[in-house]
Amino acid sequence: MNIKLCKNTEIDKIMSIYDNARNFMRQTGNNNQWINGYPSRELILEDLKENRFYGVYDNEELVAVFTLTVDSDPTYNKIYNGNWLNDEPYAVIHRIGVLKRGKGIAKLCFDYALTKCNNLRIDTSEENLVMQNCLLKNGFSYCGVIYLESGAPRLAYQKKI
Repeated sequence: MNIKLCKNTEIDKIMSIYDNARNFMRQTGNNNQWINGYPSRELILEDLKENRFYGVYDNEELVAVFTLTVDSDPTYNKIYNGNWLNDEPYAVIHRIGVLKRGKGIAKLCFDYALTKCNNLRIDTSEENLVMQNCLLKNGFSYCGVIYLESGAPRLAYQKKI
């Protein structure tokens, strides 16, 4: 498997992966994350335009997607009920969507992101137990709670190598 920037021409496949991910979330009890059409086609097209939208390819088949921003995220400026591991520059992974489970794809995404920046932050919903377990299994530390622009709380994690 390899990771590379996705292309605009892959937008329909990308949206299909997100539909699959939303369905998986609902099946595993995560009913309040990625609702009301999130992530939208427009948001993904913006990520593609800004060269921050990556795909995991298995024999040229797109099997997972994520956004990687090697820049600070304003929603991470304040953390509650905890602390970040450090105040060093960091990258952020958002919107991981996986088509095929159980192949270590999330680990590939994390490892790739850590080659771009050795200090990585990510957040997830309190209901997303699958992602929480995945993050802990992959060496992330739970740091506290952040709030999205919408006011929704998210559990925040960080990994530094």
